[in-house]
Amino acid sequence: MGLKKSTDKTDEPQDSVSFEALVELLNHGSMAEKRLAARDLADHPNGRSELILALQNETDVAVLEAILDSLQQHFDAQLANDLLDYLRSENVFVRNEVIGILQNYPDFVGPHILALLNDVDSDVRIFAVDILQLLAHPDTPQWLLSVIKDEQHINVVAAAVDRLAEVGTPEMIPELQALTERFPNQPYLSFAVKTAIHRIAEAS
Repeated sequence: MGLKKSTDKTDEPQDSVSFEALVELLNHGSMAEKRLAARDLADHPNGRSELILALQNETDVAVLEAILDSLQQHFDAQLANDLLDYLRSENVFVRNEVIGILQNYPDFVGPHILALLNDVDSDVRIFAVDILQLLAHPDTPQWLLSVIKDEQHINVVAAAVDRLAEVGTPEMIPELQALTERFPNQPYLSFAVKTAIHRIAEAS
């Protein structure tokens, strides 16, 4: 008796979708098609640039997650640089996700930190401090110290104090104490400074 020919179409080779078709689906397809296109563009030589651009206009969270997941599959210095631009995004989800992603790559993000901490936009400076919250980089405490010494925007300073409560060292306590004189009549900052000093003292 001869072998029965399989009728399962999964055994048959599937036609690949062209790059142009994937880009079209990513930008104009259904939500499901966009997610699949984002996945398939991850390994395409020219896929990264299209995925980066799609972050600008996409609003569906599931699609945005698929795009960001694909981008992370081949993370490098250029991608870090591209994602840093999205710290200025008006899309809060994208911005927060980018911060979370960048925290995982200290070697690629570290070279940009000083520029971010000196950005003309105080929001970007705060986001840089947010990145430092979990950035496992040996210079993180010193970067935060430079913020509390030189920064003039109260919200940026307060964010840095909160982070120093976790990574600060005893020799930084005088600089923390000096903040209450630089920013008088700021109850939250005064409380944050006291908390940071207490935690640093407990950890030492």
